[in-house]
Amino acid sequence: MWERLAEIEARYEELTRLLGDPEVVSDHRRVEEIARERASIEPVVLLFRERREASDALDEARALVRDSDDEMRDLGREEVDRLEPELERLDQALRVALLPKDPADERDVIVEIRAGAGGDEAALFAADLFGMYQRYAEERRWKTEILNTSAAGAGFKEITFEVHGQGAYSRLKYESGVHRVQRVPETESQGRIHTSTATVAVLPEVDEVDVDIDWSDVRIDIFHSGGAGGQNVNKVATAVRMTHEPTGIVVTCQDERSQAKNRAKAESVLRARLYELERQKRDAEEASARRSQVGTGDRAEKIRTYNYPQDRITDHRINLTIHGIPRVMEGEIDGLIDAVSSDEQARQLAAVAG
Repeated sequence: MWERLAEIEARYEELTRLLGDPEVVSDHRRVEEIARERASIEPVVLLFRERREASDALDEARALVRDSDDEMRDLGREEVDRLEPELERLDQALRVALLPKDPADERDVIVEIRAGAGGDEAALFAADLFGMYQRYAEERRWKTEILNTSAAGAGFKEITFEVHGQGAYSRLKYESGVHRVQRVPETESQGRIHTSTATVAVLPEVDEVDVDIDWSDVRIDIFHSGGAGGQNVNKVATAVRMTHEPTGIVVTCQDERSQAKNRAKAESVLRARLYELERQKRDAEEASARRSQVGTGDRAEKIRTYNYPQDRITDHRINLTIHGIPRVMEGEIDGLIDAVSSDEQARQLAAVAG
């Protein structure tokens, strides 16, 4: 590990030197590439340097313990007691920092929420989840944009939206899976608890160079929108449906008034879903790596239950139970995400150690 860290530090110093090179500064694209790479490894380098300083300070404290002066020995022991756990913390942080990164972590995302079992109550729950993620994005100053909706009463049969923001996929990927709610619907006169579900799929957004689509394999249908948009949707066929025949993937976008805009959004979703399909195939081939991951994409997996009568949320992947549903539905989900992320890191560290 220490050799790897020394190499990263050397690379960081080289990149810093290059940013001051007049020949490099004149090439703006090169400067951006260097600055991006330097920024990506800077947190590791700063941790490594902090660890080195703590190690040197611990050596000095241990030397004081061996001193003949009682006061200096006491001072040394205090420093040793403080620095030993700090060194352990830094070592653990460095191990985590060196774990392989998901190349999609910094990408924007496309989120698809679909009502599952439970009829109108499932559609209401899908709308609640959308509101939760929307508020979470707002808190992080991320931008959300709705791509497509299919209403069902006061809720959604389906809603697809983009989230633009640094590290969006690294956080929201842990939300993929089946979410279950247990609560008394407003229409339930006898106070019986109903169980409903909604499915969340989080897809990293991709560029054209990431996915090469053979458009001869895609059937494109243009039709009249059934969504919002006023009288225009009844006069002009603006909705777009793309069917990727080799995989059976179907994408529909109809919320925009412009056919061109709906087409562009449908293409973006199709690329993301094809990219995710390839990722899943790769994960299946790398079975050992897949086993070390925690529920980052299996739609059939029930990941979380929201029990309203007991104000309890349970994440089934890590057997975590917390309280405070109203707060979570207002977008305060960092605690849940952090817990699953930490568990995944622990699994990865155990796999490396084993």
